Formats: sequence, C-alpha cells, structure tokens
Amino acid sequence: MFRDRIAEIHDRFRHFQDSGKSLFASSSFQTHSIPLLHIISEFDRDIPVYFLDTGFHFPETRVFRDLISELLHLNTISIESPVPKIAQRDDNAAFLFSSDPDRCCYFNKVLPMEPILMKYDVWISGVRRGQTRHRKGLNVEERGIHNTLRYHPLLDWSTKMIWEYRQAYHLPEHPLEAEGYLSIGCVPCTRKFLDYPEKRDGRWAGMSKEECGIHTEFSQK
Repeated sequence: MFRDRIAEIHDRFRHFQDSGKSLFASSSFQTHSIPLLHIISEFDRDIPVYFLDTGFHFPETRVFRDLISELLHLNTISIESPVPKIAQRDDNAAFLFSSDPDRCCYFNKVLPMEPILMKYDVWISGVRRGQTRHRKGLNVEERGIHNTLRYHPLLDWSTKMIWEYRQAYHLPEHPLEAEGYLSIGCVPCTRKFLDYPEKRDGRWAGMSKEECGIHTEFSQK
C-alpha cells in the first residue's frame, strides 16, 4: 500500500539530484522518524542524516539512533552546540532548560543547525501537520532561510500510517514508547503521554511551548 507513496518521494529526491541540488535530512530518531529514514535508505544511503545531540537526550535515544543507523546503513552525523554547557546556565547557575527553555533550544538546536543549512540546497524533514499548530500551516515544499528548500514528504501522514508503515517493513519502535513516551526530546523537558495528554504528547509539560525552534526560526512563514 505504500509503494506508490515511496515511488513518489523517490522521484522527488531524484528530481532534486538531477537538478544538481545537494540533499540532507534531519532526524530526532523517534518512532515516527523511522518511515522517512527507511525511505531515504532505499533511495540513497549517502544522503547525510543529521542528529542534533543536545547533551540532554535519554540514553535510550542515542542507543536507538545507533541501532537504526546500523540497521538501515544510514550516513548519520551527530552535531552539537558550539556553546559549551558551562555557558548554558542562568544567573543562579542552573541550566537554561529550567528557566529559559527557548534559549536552551536556541543554543542546542538552532545554532548547530544553521551552518548545515548553508551547506545544502534541500532539507528533508519528517514533520507532520498533526504535530503542532505551526506545522499545520506548512506546505510540502517551502523556501527556508539561506536559500534552502524545505521538503516535507510525510507532512500529511497520520500516526496510523506511521504505525502501518513500520508494520509493513518490520521496523522497530523507540524503546521508551512502550513506557508511555510518545514524543521524546530531552530528559528535562519530556514527560510520559498519560501524565500530560494535552501537551504534544508530553513535550515541554506545563508550558505553552510546542517547538524547539528549527522549524520556526528557519522557516520563511
């Protein structure tokens, strides 16, 4: 049931490459990330897949990243913030995730991603409309900053489609999903879905925050 969708995405990848454009992907290596990574691996395993390693991830996420990268033979590249952790503290010497999570995300997500955007023509991202209010207004293809074209091939996929794709291709899920974590970011800002069902499946619990910044700061919307 997914062959036509995969073929359509591959055709778009091929069009970009035939036009002389360079491609890269970003991934958080969560369960919902796996279909797009699998599609990329079937087309061209040399396409770089960047993982933003904030230094605050669950150990299970790093293990899962390595497992999926090996399973799919991905060209995974981990990048870190240029700002050392000692400089990511507030006036009380507490890490910024406790007092200014937007600033924390800026240091650990936005800053390390910007030089990547300057190197490539097309950014492949697995964002979906059903995830946040901002993503609901995105298009499949959009202009981003630094003249980068953003390509969102799974934008209209539902959670059910993600599950069905994994079942069809026997792809694993993030180990923390079975424990109730459905959207997995950094340890300090992630809670189990059942504890905070109204807030993006447990991300940034108790806050109005829905985005880390890379899909808002680098969008021309």
